[in-house]
Amino acid sequence: MSESIDTGDQAFLATSNTVKGREMTYGGALSFLRRRYTRDLDGVDVVVSGVPFDCATTYRPGCRLGPRAIRAASVQLAELASFPSGIVLEEALSVVDWGDCFVNPHEPMSVTEAIADHARVLLDSGAKMLTFGGDHFVSYPLLKAHAERHGPVALLQVDAHCDTWPEEEGEINHGNMFLRAAREGIVDVSRSTQLGLRTQNDSDHGFEILSSPWVHRHGIDAAIEIIRDRAGDAPLYVSYDIDSLDPAFAPGTGTPVSGGLASWQALELMRGLNGLNLIGMDLVEVSPPYDHAEITAIAAASIATEWLVQLALANGAETHPVGRL
Repeated sequence: MSESIDTGDQAFLATSNTVKGREMTYGGALSFLRRRYTRDLDGVDVVVSGVPFDCATTYRPGCRLGPRAIRAASVQLAELASFPSGIVLEEALSVVDWGDCFVNPHEPMSVTEAIADHARVLLDSGAKMLTFGGDHFVSYPLLKAHAERHGPVALLQVDAHCDTWPEEEGEINHGNMFLRAAREGIVDVSRSTQLGLRTQNDSDHGFEILSSPWVHRHGIDAAIEIIRDRAGDAPLYVSYDIDSLDPAFAPGTGTPVSGGLASWQALELMRGLNGLNLIGMDLVEVSPPYDHAEITAIAAASIATEWLVQLALANGAETHPVGRL
């Protein structure tokens, strides 16, 4: 008996962006959430892509392997409807996996524009971007492309670090790119929030800072209220550094800092963004060489999936919760 074409390797064999075939969780081609690999973006709501670049990191490398790890960690999330909403993402949104942005490690000065051009191509299709890094520097060219389309954007930065430290002689790395983005008018700091910070900086540069200790004391609901009030109806870009989680929940990252968020707080935060003008998201700094049992990659895949759920809700997807939530 021949094997059905709708069984296995849907990343390559699927002919529609809004159906789900059967897969072995432990086998098959690894796209994000088993979505179809394609560069045909006609009618696509969200395009997933990776930016495997980590040459701007200031401590431990390895997050160039992050996109691959996040895709692999998404296999169980692709099996069932999303929890706790009960939304079947495959039916609610047209999501595809583009693959990875090509960055040439032998021409480092070309990387910024290569990432920005990659984003421009995807955004010109009308789709929203869900991007996996790579180190946090990749957010700068991504934000640049989004601001060209939407104007200055509100930024929700979830991070252990401010990434607004001063530039030295014009250099830019994964610890100062948001200061440059603010100075260039890419980010509207008056509408922006940094959450989870637990490293010192002498200035907030106009951002609202909700430190990790503040979140632990006041709760995630209080943080969500502030984020929503500041963002209002502005185009909101979410930049999620996985080191915002405590190393107990995300050991696989380049610059771990104790005292961070728990994974449940991270997921509740994403659920609290429902109804905001979400225009794009990146999730960065997953470094598989330092991970254990895929803890970090699973958290990253879960957070990214929850952002997609919020887009599905905005599209009118019906929820089917079960039990007390």
